[in-house]
Amino acid sequence: MNKLEPEKETERIIAFIKHTFQSAGFADAVIGLSGGIDSAVSFVLATRALGGEHVYPLLLPYGALNTRGVIDAMEIIEKNKIPMSHITRIDIKPAVDQVVRTDPFMDRVRKGNIMARMRMIYLFDAAKKHKALVLGTENKSEYELGYFTRFGDEASDVEPIMHLYKTQVYELAKYLQIPESIIVKPPSADLWPEQTDEGELGFSYDEADKVLCGCGEEMWAKTHITNIGSQQDIAACVMRQVENNKHKRLLPHTL
Repeated sequence: MNKLEPEKETERIIAFIKHTFQSAGFADAVIGLSGGIDSAVSFVLATRALGGEHVYPLLLPYGALNTRGVIDAMEIIEKNKIPMSHITRIDIKPAVDQVVRTDPFMDRVRKGNIMARMRMIYLFDAAKKHKALVLGTENKSEYELGYFTRFGDEASDVEPIMHLYKTQVYELAKYLQIPESIIVKPPSADLWPEQTDEGELGFSYDEADKVLCGCGEEMWAKTHITNIGSQQDIAACVMRQVENNKHKRLLPHTL
């Protein structure tokens, strides 16, 4: 993986955001702030590109499940001096639970997908209200692994960090002086108690990125890819995740 040059990358992304919004005829952005590192980095980049008065952060917790995330999100909002009138906090629990009640056999993964899609509904409605574009927060690792909910957390108008692997997002976060409390906590979509990305995937983002970079950008032979990292079975697991979720990157099918 090429070493990231944080200063140059920051300038490049800011220029991309400015150009994209100007070309589309929009001045304002709506973003879902979870208190996680991806949304924090995307948010700071947006404020630098558009100005804090043009960014509308939404905090969309599910009851008390995302309390830590809300606290972290508020810290970064205050640090970037966003007007209080721009901040919206909506508890998605009542809306999500209404859908969940329709099926007594609903499992937690399906419920998690509903939570992600409910947040998407609120984000796009806010964008309509403020005549804004929805700024996404997806990174390249999540995209390649298919670790997202279609029409949920992957739904957006602009994706400022989707070209960056998760480990590169961490590098950029340090340069942007994202609060340490956000950088050090385990990545999680907060879809159920104690849920973490790496716990669900079965490998770390550091391990995944070594494989994804080699497979996607350097086109190494599969026999070489499986020797990357600490264990061959981890590399195989990463590749299996990519293969099993490739349909997410190809949909919808068209004639």
